Amino acid sequence: MALLSMAGCSTTDTLDLPQMQLDNTVTGSVPPMRPAISVDKNITGPDVMYASLTDGGFQVPKVPWQKVKPQFRRQIVVDKTGEAPGTIVVHLQERMLYLVQPGGDAIRYGVGIGKDGFRWSGRANIQYGREWPAWTPPPEMIQRKPELVKWQSGQPGGLTNPLGARALYIYQNGKDTGYRIHGSPEWWSIGQAMSSGCVRLINQDIIDLYSRVSKKNPVVVV
Repeated sequence: MALLSMAGCSTTDTLDLPQMQLDNTVTGSVPPMRPAISVDKNITGPDVMYASLTDGGFQVPKVPWQKVKPQFRRQIVVDKTGEAPGTIVVHLQERMLYLVQPGGDAIRYGVGIGKDGFRWSGRANIQYGREWPAWTPPPEMIQRKPELVKWQSGQPGGLTNPLGARALYIYQNGKDTGYRIHGSPEWWSIGQAMSSGCVRLINQDIIDLYSRVSKKNPVVVV
């Protein structure tokens, strides 16, 4: 405190810096510390991110975000995947999807995953994406749930469609894996293992993710 009082508004030529053993390195020569997270105008409060919105002619309902565990809400985190920017990393055990950003950050979304026996893992890429996609249940699903036969030619996109507001189609070595990253009207399923293998996000989150990818992004599912 005495030193601070002595310094006051004095100029540095009144102090003998070497004698006082002070570090006289100029600020500009010190590398700046990396901030913990970046700033993104679409990563705000949950009341804004999960509000009702009009998209593609559909009124997407508001999500009661207070009922979604905090870790499953959209947020920016320090990247821990080690993958290149633009890579989508799905961590099945965590129930998290990471979109790796430049500079060491990642945008993290909570996801729902497939039940035991319906999961896929590996490296692939997004071949293409669709807004408000149609959904066609595979024959084996129709066998398990005969009531789905009405959609054997495809269920049109809409608020009750299982693929939600967007779908990203995963291909490996040029072949369709049959797995998708998609939206879901069932926000309560996020964090659960209850799908037929696909990775599902809250509709507001898949709309955000879809806007950030080039539709050819690499995908890693672990």
